[in-house]
Amino acid sequence: MAITKKRKAVNSKVDANKAYTLNEASSLVKEINVAKFDASVDLHVRLGVDPKKADQAIRGTVTLPHGTGKTKRVLVLCTPDKEAAAKEAGADHVGLDEFIQKIEGGWTDVDVIIATPAVMPKIGKLGKVLGPRNLMPNPKTGTVTNDVAAAVNEVKGGKIAFKVDKAGIIHASIGRVSFSPEKIAQNGQEFINAIIKAKPSTAKGTYLKGISMASSMSPGIALDTKGFVH
Repeated sequence: MAITKKRKAVNSKVDANKAYTLNEASSLVKEINVAKFDASVDLHVRLGVDPKKADQAIRGTVTLPHGTGKTKRVLVLCTPDKEAAAKEAGADHVGLDEFIQKIEGGWTDVDVIIATPAVMPKIGKLGKVLGPRNLMPNPKTGTVTNDVAAAVNEVKGGKIAFKVDKAGIIHASIGRVSFSPEKIAQNGQEFINAIIKAKPSTAKGTYLKGISMASSMSPGIALDTKGFVH
């Protein structure tokens, strides 16, 4: 497929042989955006870990100081006594049996599912549907809790979950191109700090092997990993 003039102009702004600082990349990613919508700004972090080893299958959560720019749709699965608190906190969907049936039928029109420990035995059977979509509630990500109101507030306030994939890469949206370069950089720094903190003691060699920033439909911008203490 032929490369358009606009894409050629964008590509010419990114030096493929340069490793940019986080601040430089946060400004450049706005310049090279070609999407006609408020595109997502994503970070892709390649780690020196073996995801096949249980202690190196890194996952965790981080609250981005400026949020992701996207309103997360939240489902809370809980007993009736927790429903009012979940609704008051701003959950988009609250219930149990009716949503279990909907999910069994293939419905997954949410971004995050929060559950109380008491209902987890009922939810276990949904693993085949929710697992591949990273929607399964998990205590490690704070989505299995009795304090459903706090969990909903955290998600709505910019808390995201991250998980290393089979190739040893963590992908996450850290904002939108409409954000200021400063907000993109601050969110990016917070995200990378969380990954560094999650470094397993068994990981050998270089931990941050590569970091790339890109918006939807834009070329990737390589970041200088030396700029991060790890």
